[in-house]
Amino acid sequence: MSLTYKDSGVDKEAGYQQVKLIKDLVKQTFDENVIFDLGGFGGMYRLPELNYEKPILVSGTDGVGTKLDLAFRADKHDTIGIDCVAMCANDVLCQGAKPLFFLDYIATGKLIPEKMANIVAGVVEGCKQAGMALIGGETAEMPGIYQENHYDLAGFAVGIVDEKDVLNPNNVQIGDKLIGLKSSGVHSNGFSLIRKIIFDLQKFDIDTYIDQLGKTLAEELLIPTRIYTKEVIPLLEKYDIHALSHITGGGVIENLPRSLAEGQAVYWDLKDYEIPTIFQLLAEWGNVNIREMFGTFNMGIGMVIFVPAQEAENVIADLKSQNIEHILMGEVISGNGEVNLRNLQD
Repeated sequence: MSLTYKDSGVDKEAGYQQVKLIKDLVKQTFDENVIFDLGGFGGMYRLPELNYEKPILVSGTDGVGTKLDLAFRADKHDTIGIDCVAMCANDVLCQGAKPLFFLDYIATGKLIPEKMANIVAGVVEGCKQAGMALIGGETAEMPGIYQENHYDLAGFAVGIVDEKDVLNPNNVQIGDKLIGLKSSGVHSNGFSLIRKIIFDLQKFDIDTYIDQLGKTLAEELLIPTRIYTKEVIPLLEKYDIHALSHITGGGVIENLPRSLAEGQAVYWDLKDYEIPTIFQLLAEWGNVNIREMFGTFNMGIGMVIFVPAQEAENVIADLKSQNIEHILMGEVISGNGEVNLRNLQD
């Protein structure tokens, strides 16, 4: 009997079924600039007619990391795609760019069309939140490389900005105020430490109910990463925003300095700041030093806006008028890239 591709573990029919399941979903993200349909060798996107003097394309790529393990344990796959889009879109946004389009990549040990469609449904929702078109992607069935019920997920985003509007550290001035936009939760970073704490040390199950949270660990930790595009783009158009910092792996300790010029530092006054419950619990359960927490997790702040002191009140008033959760964190000071956490209770 002759061998077939299916005998090796690759089911082409399952791939065709997946395409049928996702085709209408993906079209929900299309705008007038998307050219042709799914299935071509490359996704095509017409650059819109914008009043840019020197348009620049900005790209970003990222994945979801070990947060995927929690999705596997909970058998919940319909929101992890939002995380993937968020990690890319928020990074592109930090250059001052408006996200345009997105491509995804899924690799799995066994292609189960319904599961893959659930993942893509999350990607579609993320693209809607970010205002991006999902113009292409790849699903690779890789038997023997991944376990049958496991997969990896990555994405690639492209945005556009006028050269004169690019955000970079040279814009930042001593005295600039830092306004923090709240995170939706843990987002997509620090999950290797989280898994060590909750599964290895505390011996929790993914469905363990936590009284202090009022929900299970799965419900809390699989909350999708917040996408900031629709809140921040209007601010970029209205105010003199100097920089943006996406608080991802490394927390504020590693990410705020990426927005600073030479000879600058920042402080965050934590006197009246209440650390979200999930981070307090993780620190307690894992006996993690609070400074280590701030150097690992977002600690409740997912995006930081650097604005001139004279603009801060207007930006804050704008955020309040839209009920966008935010705090005034601190400001840029002289230094060598330090992040000073003032009034931090060790």
